[in-house]
Amino acid sequence: MNSNNGGKSATSDGLAGPWATELDELERRRALALAMGGPDKLARQAATGRLDARARLALMADEGSFAEWGALAGFGRYAEDGQLEGVQPANFLFGTARIDGRPVVLSADDFTVRGGAADASLHRKMVDAERMAAEWKLPIIRMIEGTGGGGSVRTLETMGHSYVPEVPGLETIVANLGQVPVVALGLGPVAGLGAGRLVMAHYSLLVDGLAQMFVAGPPVVAAAGEHRTKEELGGAAIHAANGAVDDRVASETEAFARVRRFLSYLPAHVDELPPRGPRDRSRKGAAWLDAAVPRDGRKLYPVRPIIAAVFDRDSWFEIGAEWGAGVVTGLARLDGWPVAVIASNPEALGGLWTAATARKVERMVDLADSFHLPLVQMVDNPGFMIGRRAEEEGTIRWGSRALAAIYQSSVPWATIIMRKCYGMAGSGHAPADRLRLRLAWPSGDWGSLPISGGLEAAYRAELEASDDPAATLKTIKDRLDRVRSPFRTAERYGVEDIIAPSETRARLVDWIDLARRALRPGAKRRGPRP
Repeated sequence: MNSNNGGKSATSDGLAGPWATELDELERRRALALAMGGPDKLARQAATGRLDARARLALMADEGSFAEWGALAGFGRYAEDGQLEGVQPANFLFGTARIDGRPVVLSADDFTVRGGAADASLHRKMVDAERMAAEWKLPIIRMIEGTGGGGSVRTLETMGHSYVPEVPGLETIVANLGQVPVVALGLGPVAGLGAGRLVMAHYSLLVDGLAQMFVAGPPVVAAAGEHRTKEELGGAAIHAANGAVDDRVASETEAFARVRRFLSYLPAHVDELPPRGPRDRSRKGAAWLDAAVPRDGRKLYPVRPIIAAVFDRDSWFEIGAEWGAGVVTGLARLDGWPVAVIASNPEALGGLWTAATARKVERMVDLADSFHLPLVQMVDNPGFMIGRRAEEEGTIRWGSRALAAIYQSSVPWATIIMRKCYGMAGSGHAPADRLRLRLAWPSGDWGSLPISGGLEAAYRAELEASDDPAATLKTIKDRLDRVRSPFRTAERYGVEDIIAPSETRARLVDWIDLARRALRPGAKRRGPRP
């Protein structure tokens, strides 16, 4: 809290004035605010290995840049003569700060004061933090712990009445998703409204072992007959795997570092274009890329090394590594310009789109379109997953939502077809209703469905009439393989070009230099879906 002068009395320099009493009272109240929940609660917080709210604010912000709003807000206790006996500070802290020199709104829940519950919060502070982000067009970072301003049973007695549920400021929280970057960090147990504030963000994470997230915590769940520890109920591994949060990290320090990196790719608000980062002028591609895709279409290969080789050195920032594993998504740079990346991951179900994969694609497209990031998709997609599990998960519903997001997007698209591109899911390689660059590798293999899946059915009569069905089948397959050559498609301008994989970086650097001219600042017709 930069307004603190270290406890120095207003009159300690010997200069008494007409407001000396009030200035001394100001310093007293500042000291009470800095005490947070008191030494016992702070010691208990430290014993769990978690930082307190003010330590987090100091570490997240550039040194000395945090300027607090509402530092004196709280709940005073007064004697009969009106003298202040003590103050319980409000358990939501916020203000402006700078992160790597860029202004942001920074907030933190203070778990040492009633676990972040509503009976120790002043909702207007939380609402003003969101309004500040909206009206001043600043990214907002929420460091969440506890119920995040949500109610508790004790709240009823404190208030003296009940109420029909509503979330003060929810309309601004929702609107901010389409206006400014929103980042949320789960840094301890997070439940109720806190969980809602955590997931309603463009980028969210939990600290492994320290943070958990629940709709309702273990005591409430136990009352319904289910007994779980915090980790069993809502540990970071659970939510990183199901996509409720984007990532999990090993420490609070790592969480703060990831926030800095994430924000570095984005504009401060939708009325700006993304800033250029450090330039990587190299155009030469890695020679090993030419052999990266196996000739045998059944063999798997890792896609992350390919991503690292194509984009600027050390610029790859993966998001959501543990869920929707059929695709890899994240942010990267081309000659310094930020882009969003969606890449098929053949090592997970051969790159098939499951319901979770489709949700992950939709989420990345929404982020890119909202903040004017050109999209690069690297495709090895054999289609939607099929079978009973796919039907139970509603794969076609979620897949269609992903396709809708792709076609609703307005940013430039470049597609690298590495290998397979089949069926309805394959049609999501880029929006077909406007200009897009599609570069295929010689390993490209596409169509409405793989011939291996329908050959026998399509040529059943011919095979049944043959004296040697196996030889006839091979003849048919060889004939079709010649027709389905990627070069035949390129002849008809079915793809814009076929390139050697080692040429990919140079072609994408050329593309971003020109395609970014199509970017237009401003809000989209609809914001991202949380």
